[in-house]
Amino acid sequence: MALLPARERLTRITTLGLPIMGGMLSQSLLNLIDAAMVGSLGSEALAGVGLGSYANFMAVALVMGLGAGVQAMVARRKGAGATGEIAGPLNEGLLIALLLAIPLTLIGWTQADAIIRFLADDPAVVEVGTHYFQWRVLAIAAVGANFAFRGYWNGIHNAGRYLQILVIMHLANIGISYGLIFGHFGLPEMGAEGSGAGTAIAMLIGCALYFATTLYSGRKHGFLRARPRWRDIRAMLRLAVPNSLQQFFFATGITTLFWIIAQIGTDELAIAHVLINLALFLILPGVGLGMAATTLVSHSLGQNDAEEAYRWGWDVVRVAACTLFLLGMPFWLAPHLILGLFTPDADLIALGEWPLRITGLGMSLDATALVLTQALLGAGASRTVMGVNMGSQWLLFLPCAYLIGPVLGGGLLAVWLLQSVYRCINSLIFAFMWRRRHWAAIDI
Repeated sequence: MALLPARERLTRITTLGLPIMGGMLSQSLLNLIDAAMVGSLGSEALAGVGLGSYANFMAVALVMGLGAGVQAMVARRKGAGATGEIAGPLNEGLLIALLLAIPLTLIGWTQADAIIRFLADDPAVVEVGTHYFQWRVLAIAAVGANFAFRGYWNGIHNAGRYLQILVIMHLANIGISYGLIFGHFGLPEMGAEGSGAGTAIAMLIGCALYFATTLYSGRKHGFLRARPRWRDIRAMLRLAVPNSLQQFFFATGITTLFWIIAQIGTDELAIAHVLINLALFLILPGVGLGMAATTLVSHSLGQNDAEEAYRWGWDVVRVAACTLFLLGMPFWLAPHLILGLFTPDADLIALGEWPLRITGLGMSLDATALVLTQALLGAGASRTVMGVNMGSQWLLFLPCAYLIGPVLGGGLLAVWLLQSVYRCINSLIFAFMWRRRHWAAIDI
């Protein structure tokens, strides 16, 4: 099959990737707005919400892999021309999401205090984090379903529909959370806890919208027209479980990083929550472009065109590197102005200024890992991706972060420098794996 010309390839990437990237940017903006609202309540509230957020990330990570699994299988079926079976992976994904969410919700709700108390000693931080976490775990089933729906819409090259619903969900989140945090619009004043409640409600609203929209237009692809088959469920689990485990260990690693930073100090923990949300402002668009690579690679492999799939991976990496460089420029040009949007505390701003500069400067180097991780998932190499990410995070970064930070007294800046080095190493590893092309022979 003839390769597409460069201009048409860029058009394909932007047409598919911009809606996904827009959705990821909207998620980043939501996180930043949430941090700004909670930041006005003080450093303890900011630290507590940070811990609750990443404890919740650990819980929902176990259903997040469904998004990549559904997207890869839907795109592969679309590429093979199996129109009436395209939504089959979505049916299996929704069933698995429900079955996983029930025990996760029960454990999270009943053990919230013990989990947050394990991560922090400050009683004020623990109280905020516990209540926030309890609200968030009520929406685990909705989060899993939303990831499955996202995989379906991205897989059929209609990411715009996913973006429309996501924007509605985020606007609802901002309005409801603002009302519940500060007691506006006739809602009760719940403080930082209201942020968790507002997010959970918005997730449920988004799930209802995804279901209604897909029920209307996805029936021709087989949505809810047949019961999931055990053979197809096993195929979905082969793709989703390694990715979910990778996401879980990544989330656990982020939570462990918060625990490490908590050993340095509460102020460092508070500003680290802001820094990670600002880093997500760059990371999530990169992941969004990577998800475009998931669809493009999987679709090409469904057409038995491995060379085209290989080229898509590098083309998306180039676009992502340029995009992340432009988005990261304000972080290293004016970090004090950006941090001032989230806290008036001059000491917190001083703590975060150089880590934010490092984030903005290093993100372009991270583009290779962000994109090729998703491209390899599109090819079905989920176990390999899990092994690389878990190994580099748990065997390299976290032990060194604990040694350099709390043990040797390097502080937050040293930990942030180390994190950038670890992400660059990941990029080199994934670039090497992509060049070897072993992924092209995987059958999903």
